[in-house]
Amino acid sequence: MSFLSVDNLQVRFSDTVTVGPVSLGIERGEVLALLGPSGSGKTTLLRMLAGFETPDSGRVLVEGEDVTGVPPATRRFGMVFQHYALFPHLNVGENVAFGLAKGTERDAQVVEALGLVDLAGFERRKVQELSGGQQQRVALARALAPHPRVLLLDEPLSNLDPSLRERTRRELREVIGRVGITTVFVTHEQEEAFDLGDRVAVLNAGTLEQLATPDQVYDAPASLFVATFVGRANVLKGSGALAFGGEAGEALVIRPEHFRLVTGPGVAGVVRERRFTGASAYLQVEIASGVRVEVLAEPRSAQVGDQVTLAAARKTVFPS
Repeated sequence: MSFLSVDNLQVRFSDTVTVGPVSLGIERGEVLALLGPSGSGKTTLLRMLAGFETPDSGRVLVEGEDVTGVPPATRRFGMVFQHYALFPHLNVGENVAFGLAKGTERDAQVVEALGLVDLAGFERRKVQELSGGQQQRVALARALAPHPRVLLLDEPLSNLDPSLRERTRRELREVIGRVGITTVFVTHEQEEAFDLGDRVAVLNAGTLEQLATPDQVYDAPASLFVATFVGRANVLKGSGALAFGGEAGEALVIRPEHFRLVTGPGVAGVVRERRFTGASAYLQVEIASGVRVEVLAEPRSAQVGDQVTLAAARKTVFPS
C-alpha cells in the first residue's frame, strides 16, 4: 500500500459538477503535482486531502490509516495556502509558532523550521518587510514546524512576479528535497509541475486523465486533452492527418519540435509566419490542404514565403 492513498474520492456540487471518483497512490517522500486548467478539480481534491472539503464517497488513507473523517487540525498535514495566510500583526517567529503547542520546545521548533527554509535569524522581522518569496518561505516554515507527515501546497508560486518565480521554485524544490516530506501541490503551470513533481496527475473536468512522470505525460499522453494541454501541439484531422500518414477518423498530435524540414520526400508547404526567439524560430507552415502547422526550426532555416518540405519524426494517434 502507498504511503498516502486516495481511494475513489468523490464530491458532487450539482447534477453536472462532480470531482472524481479519483484513485491514486503517493509513495513516502514523493512529490506529486496536481495539474489542470481552472475548474478541473485540482484544488478541490487538495482540500479533500486536507480535510477542508468533505467527500461524498471514497477515502483518504495515510499508512493504511483512514483519515477521511478526521478534522484538519489532527491529520498532521501541513498546508501552505495560495495567499500564504500570514498574520500581518505578528512577526515572522510568531507566524511560524502559530498553531504549535505551547511549551519549552516551541521556540526551538520555530528556529528549526526557519533554518529549513534559509530564514534563520528572521524571527523578529515584520512580515511586511519581506519579499514575496520570503513570505512564501515563512508560510512553508509554519507548515513544516509541527513536523507534519504530508505537505500540501495550493498554487504555491502563483502570487509571485515572473522574475521571482523560477528562483523561488528552485528554493522550494531544495527545501522539499532536504526535508524529504511527502508532498502534493496544485498548479496550472506545466513548467512548475514538471520541475517540482516526481509524478504529475493531470485533471480535467473533475476526472483524472493521466498519472505519470513528467516525461511520460509529455511524450506519451494518455488522451487528446493531455496532449494539447501539456506543451505545444498541432492537432491534425481529416486531410491534415492524411498528409502525415494518418487514417480517416484519426487525430494526429505532432509537437512543433517533432517536425523536420527535409530535402527528400515529405509534405510540401509555405512559411506564412515566422517568430524568431534567438536560439530557434517558430514557423507557421501552410500545407497543400490549407492547414497550418507550427514548426520549431533552426533560427535561420527559413523565412516567410519560403517553400519547405516537412516530415514528422514522431506523432501520437487518437480517435478523432
